[in-house]
Amino acid sequence: MSRSVNRIVTIGLVALLPACASTRHAAVKDTTKTFKTVVVDAGHGGKDSGAYRRYGPPEKLVTLDVAERLNRNLRESELKTVMTRSSDVFIPLDERVNIENAQKNAVFVSIHFNDSRRRGIRGFETYYHSSASFDLANRIQEKLMSIPHSANGGVHTANFRVLRNATCPAVLVECGYLSNRNEGNLARDSEYRELLADRIAEAIVEQRYGAGAYHGSTQVAAQPPQPNTSTGSTELAPVGGHR
Repeated sequence: MSRSVNRIVTIGLVALLPACASTRHAAVKDTTKTFKTVVVDAGHGGKDSGAYRRYGPPEKLVTLDVAERLNRNLRESELKTVMTRSSDVFIPLDERVNIENAQKNAVFVSIHFNDSRRRGIRGFETYYHSSASFDLANRIQEKLMSIPHSANGGVHTANFRVLRNATCPAVLVECGYLSNRNEGNLARDSEYRELLADRIAEAIVEQRYGAGAYHGSTQVAAQPPQPNTSTGSTELAPVGGHR
């Protein structure tokens, strides 16, 4: 009798596992061809500075600046945007997930800069979790690689919370290594940050409306700036008037 009871309990627990899994990770709806809203996530903020190296400014400042510029470019392309933060404040990861999942017919793009103890490592990297997010991640990586002298860190899957718990296509973009002398110094330059935002915006708009739909930022220079070897930083000010 005891074995029978145990067997029944075990069968019941096994039957519940799929339900628990679906509750923990809701299915991702593929909105990459229909989305009307882009959730723009500036990584880190407030007490969380992110990467902070000699050559580059604190990650939390450059992510916000690029995110503000991306936000403006997307709005100029008549897409609705929602920013997870628009000032130097700390936003917990779960709150960021709640913001992205509260939007209907949306995609999520998180902006970061990378860091490594190996100063020679450089390049752009784009991450995704669900298969519905791959096309957007790949398109963003391709557009970033159109920047001259770029290094390709590749497109990868990742288990980041803002990606794995998203119910819409979600990607995380690493816009270069602040720990690398050249890329850290480039991150200080406002024209370069505008170029990064422009390429990411181009990828998002073309993902939604097709090739040639994006008209480009009027603030992007014909050629990207050369790395500045000085340690002084260009002032990081918001461009969208959100502060």
